[in-house]
Amino acid sequence: MKNHSYDLEERTAIFGEAVIEFCLSLPANAVSAPIINQLVRAGTSVGANYCEADDAESKKDFRHKIALCRKEARETKYWLRMIAKAAPSQKAPARLLWREAKELHLIFVAIIRTTDRNLRSAQRSKSPPPSDISHHSSDISNQSSDISH
Repeated sequence: MKNHSYDLEERTAIFGEAVIEFCLSLPANAVSAPIINQLVRAGTSVGANYCEADDAESKKDFRHKIALCRKEARETKYWLRMIAKAAPSQKAPARLLWREAKELHLIFVAIIRTTDRNLRSAQRSKSPPPSDISHHSSDISNQSSDISH
């Protein structure tokens, strides 16, 4: 899967399309049919959840939806492993998709780490520094003594 520019929405869409094409080429039987169904659901959910994350209403919402992308990419890897067992003749194309699912998973892990770091940093900058009441009251008494003199 070549990607000339880094557009994660496009990359996840291309991945979903590749999963669909791959699943359409698989022989369906009692064992492979449920695996194919799960693989299509997980593989196409990666991009759908990324679109949702892109339109998130808050940083926490964004983080939650990116975590869903990570989960679906990981689940896709699992179903690709199962389909390689159920349809051994398709192991090579399954391996290529597995590698892309792994890369996407790692990308989402990195996004989550960065988002968590940014959320913690924003939390720290919002909380006021601890105040020392005795310090402020002495300032007031010093000011009043300056006035009386």
